[in-house]
Amino acid sequence: MHNHSSHSHSHDHNGHDHGHHGHHHHGHGHSQDGNKKGLLIAFLITFCSMVLEFLGGLFTNSLALLSDSGHMLSDAGALALSLFAIWFAAKPSSSRKSYGYHRFEILAALFNAVTLFVIAGFIIWEAVGRFIDPPKVASGSMMLIAAVGLLANLISAWSLMRKGDVHGNLNLRSAYLHILGDALGSVGAIAAGGVIMLFGWYVADPIISVIVALLILKGAWVVLKQTLHILMEGTPTAIQLTEVQHMLEDIEGVINVHDLHIWTITSGLNALSCHLLIHDDRDSQTILQNAIEQIEQRFRIIHTTIQIENSTINHQEFRV
Repeated sequence: MHNHSSHSHSHDHNGHDHGHHGHHHHGHGHSQDGNKKGLLIAFLITFCSMVLEFLGGLFTNSLALLSDSGHMLSDAGALALSLFAIWFAAKPSSSRKSYGYHRFEILAALFNAVTLFVIAGFIIWEAVGRFIDPPKVASGSMMLIAAVGLLANLISAWSLMRKGDVHGNLNLRSAYLHILGDALGSVGAIAAGGVIMLFGWYVADPIISVIVALLILKGAWVVLKQTLHILMEGTPTAIQLTEVQHMLEDIEGVINVHDLHIWTITSGLNALSCHLLIHDDRDSQTILQNAIEQIEQRFRIIHTTIQIENSTINHQEFRV
């Protein structure tokens, strides 16, 4: 008896999983093509403007420009990493990695967030030295080069916004934040150039660099928090655990819900597992079908694993 039921369960789960995989591949795959295209365009533009800004920074002796080109270097790296992550995440799952490589995108986002912190730290460190003794800066050329950099950033950001999912996909969002921080850097360099040109205040260069660094940190902190939440198997922010629990307990025949877990595999791909204790005289398959449908309709979770139990089942309390 036991053997039969576990066999039918695994059979059902596989069938279910197959359907889920096909569905997910379709939904996820569509946006990933756009994400790839947007990232590639942004990468090429960023790389070219980085070289220009770096040479320009050396030529004009501007920290705002140099820090912006350093930032662009990290952008180019971030974009390349995000591109690699999308390609890597598409690899099929194996027996050793049953979830596949989707989490790699989250790791890429985490790495991008950390590098933003490091860059902001460097900019602030260099700026402190320049406060004490602000060097001379060729403001005219500095503004011109920064304007070209800004234009490049805006085109990159626009290509990501138009082609990719910057709000839903953390990997893409982290790359987008790099570019946005960069655009701020270019605006800062233009502003610093203007102040230097009008008033001769060379200290504007490091001051504006610090403001930009702080704005970069703000965006990085948000992505860092979200990626860590996912890596800690946190409940997706858009979903209330108690709401799911009440919904499942409201299904006719269900006595209680326990060991309920909802987590994120990668941006836009959530999974759920739980145990439902039901009345002995109820049909477990009807209740299971009902639960699967309600979870999918109300919470958009397709990957569910539900264990149905009646009064004869006895298992250890799970300590989580």
